[in-house]
Amino acid sequence: MSDAVKTLVKFKTTLTKEVVARNMIDIEEDKKCQVRYVSMYWTLGRYDTVVIFDAPDEKVAMQVILKRADRMDIETLIAVPADAGSPMGSA
Repeated sequence: MSDAVKTLVKFKTTLTKEVVARNMIDIEEDKKCQVRYVSMYWTLGRYDTVVIFDAPDEKVAMQVILKRADRMDIETLIAVPADAGSPMGSA
């Protein structure tokens, strides 16, 4: 994949140390499939986290998302940099 996958994540259950620990195990397993986590942010508001990751292809990216479907609602995004080359120009 040429662009990083941007995701908004909302946990379906109360966020506990166990829930975070399970996700950290998943992240380590993802690395075995050549997934690279670019950045993760805790957020305030509608979503709990923003996660940006690279995957070797769309199939692997979907696997990363779907294996968490039991405990997270995940929305993926396409983001375009706000620079001189974007349709609206730079920010």
